Amino acid sequence: MIGSKSMLSRKSVVTGTSRKALVCKAVSAPPSTKLSGVVYGKDLTDLMEHAQVKGYAIPAVNCTSSSIINATMESAKAANAPVMVQFSNGGGASIAGKAVSNKDQVAAVQGCIAGALHVRQVAKYYGVPVVLHTDHCAKSLLPWMDGMMAANKEFFEKNGEPLFSSHMLDLSEEPIAENLEICQKYLKDMKAMGILLEMELGITGGEEDGVDNSHVAKEDLYSKPEEIMQVYEALEPIAPKGYSIAAAFGNVHGVYSPGNVQLTPSILGNAQKYIKEQKSLSVDKPVYFVFHGGSGSSRAEIREAIGYGVVKMNIDTDTQWAYWDGVRAYEAKYHDYLQGQIGNPDGPEKPNKKIYDPRQWTRMGEQHLVQRMQTAFEDLNCMNVL
Repeated sequence: MIGSKSMLSRKSVVTGTSRKALVCKAVSAPPSTKLSGVVYGKDLTDLMEHAQVKGYAIPAVNCTSSSIINATMESAKAANAPVMVQFSNGGGASIAGKAVSNKDQVAAVQGCIAGALHVRQVAKYYGVPVVLHTDHCAKSLLPWMDGMMAANKEFFEKNGEPLFSSHMLDLSEEPIAENLEICQKYLKDMKAMGILLEMELGITGGEEDGVDNSHVAKEDLYSKPEEIMQVYEALEPIAPKGYSIAAAFGNVHGVYSPGNVQLTPSILGNAQKYIKEQKSLSVDKPVYFVFHGGSGSSRAEIREAIGYGVVKMNIDTDTQWAYWDGVRAYEAKYHDYLQGQIGNPDGPEKPNKKIYDPRQWTRMGEQHLVQRMQTAFEDLNCMNVL
């Protein structure tokens, strides 16, 4: 993949940033990549490799508004760690606004572009690497992907870099041959602009963003080493390590009581070993894995998956709750001040504008999300990795 124009050498990073800021507790050295703003191309693959080698995974948060985007980047700043801001199809449409029709995926495309441009404008001020990613794109949603790819091309022609860092194609419900054929087609175009591809193999159970896989056959929740090697054989020649695999190892979207989801992370380790042996490779982890449907997973299960090469974990259900919990707590605290524009316990003529100002209660939601994300960074061994 091509490198970013702004890629910094290890030497230039140190001279441009205080050494104290680069102290790394979780790993021995920071990634040899740009340390703030949107990353793509060589910067992104350097970051993914650093995560895999040093044993951490990057959290990817589904964002549906600028408030959640900002809180996600704030959480990474607090953790001194990289983060992924990602948009689903429905999330993009939400950013565009409910009054915008999604006929021909217009709202989803334009909303994702708007969200990406927002991140592009402010990410560098948070002082951490930010990956701009889009989530599950099924075959029926390919017009959405095409619209974003057109935006990437336009942005690339003007700026020499893509608008987005990476995109996900989820063709797991299609025959594997078709899945790989379509992934190959898009990866060729992505590589030319320095965009990384995430693909899905096997099915993540549960329900997310209107896609319900809660009734799929249990065997479809577990990928086979031979299937994962097929992905490697199809995509590695096009873009060596320019892709990641969301392989299924019992993952389920949503939140469930402990014990209701049977994860088998060893599937990932067995696949890495199988590819290494079959291809006579010297590296122990030939592919990058992605962890979907992790809500409710134990820290031990998450760390085990990271040990097998997981470099990204999606977080949505828990951050949704955290944001709402902040808003709920705000309403509970100021309930008597939120019953009208005028009049509260301090007096019948006292105004409440400063209390019901949306900036106040959304800020409480943001703070709770930031706090919840610190647990996620800890779970992913991703604290202080820069």
